[in-house]
Amino acid sequence: MPSKVYFANMRTSHKNNLLDKVDKLIKRCGIDQLVAPRDLVAIKVHFGERGNTGYIRPQFIRRVVDMVHRQQGKPFITDANTLYVGSRANAVDHLVTALENGFAFAVVNAPLIIADGLNGKDYINVPVHLKHFSEVKIGSAVVHADALIAISHFKGHEAVGFGGTLKNLGMGCGCRSGKQMMHSDVLPQVSEEKCIGCARCTHWCPGEAIAIQETRKARIDESKCIGCGECTVTCPEQAIGINWRTQPDIIQEKIVEYTAGVLKNKQGKAGFIAFVTNVSPDCDCFSWTDAPIVRDIGILASLDPVALDQACVDLVNSEPGLSNSRLAGHENTADKFMAIHPNVDWRRQLAYAEEIGLGTRQYELIAID
Repeated sequence: MPSKVYFANMRTSHKNNLLDKVDKLIKRCGIDQLVAPRDLVAIKVHFGERGNTGYIRPQFIRRVVDMVHRQQGKPFITDANTLYVGSRANAVDHLVTALENGFAFAVVNAPLIIADGLNGKDYINVPVHLKHFSEVKIGSAVVHADALIAISHFKGHEAVGFGGTLKNLGMGCGCRSGKQMMHSDVLPQVSEEKCIGCARCTHWCPGEAIAIQETRKARIDESKCIGCGECTVTCPEQAIGINWRTQPDIIQEKIVEYTAGVLKNKQGKAGFIAFVTNVSPDCDCFSWTDAPIVRDIGILASLDPVALDQACVDLVNSEPGLSNSRLAGHENTADKFMAIHPNVDWRRQLAYAEEIGLGTRQYELIAID
């Protein structure tokens, strides 16, 4: 059976603004019914990197928070720390960036909690037993929450073609070392020039694969290394560098497996909202936002993350491209995301998510006023 995806276009009036449409989507989709009194409700967002302007405005997040309060739940707004060293790689910088980008309590009416803690070490191993991972590392705040509402900005993405709900959940809720495991198929290596022999990495290595040599340099025993990425995100000198080497299909499948971990204990307690607005060619982790590739289309909601992402892709691909964007010269292409990221077949994330039972690509699009 096709899943229901609810859609609100961008047209408004003095009696029906976009914030009101968010309320209507929540009610028609049934997201409000997922919240029981006293539930701790994780509202997963992307706070945006410093300098980025593509993230969802906090005023929209406030409407979801207010709904949770009406249902007598306890909402908190969350995201996990980034793998790369930017303005959100630890909880202190992350929260400062969130506040700079408008996510103050006075605006959103809920506390901000970084899901994987101060430095990305606060996570839970969730068993999934899938193709790439037997278990995945999910930020503990997300795992411990009673309910989850993911609010995603739908846009292009340089590694997976497009970033939508699956990407927001899988990569977004994975801890820092989990993000390394998703991004790389190569075991970490030590740069002796940068290593100062502090031994911090040896304390965090679960495989006891790292030792400090007589030269006061760390060495990784590849026969013991399990590729968990803990040393990569622990080294204060970045001597164990982040490795981004992977294949597009593989990283998409890994993200989907992390999404399975996020949703494992949220059956009947997870809802999803997507904003197909400001559809930039790349993700909101950059410190800039390029011109959108299509016009603003609308806001969608569903209880099926796969159907929601598929509907968003279809809506974008049905639009004429904007000539003043990265689509210049390819405005009428049938596949906007393949045009801007030609080496990535974005369909794999949806196909694999369907294969492992996260949802269906078949959907019924239901327009609301």
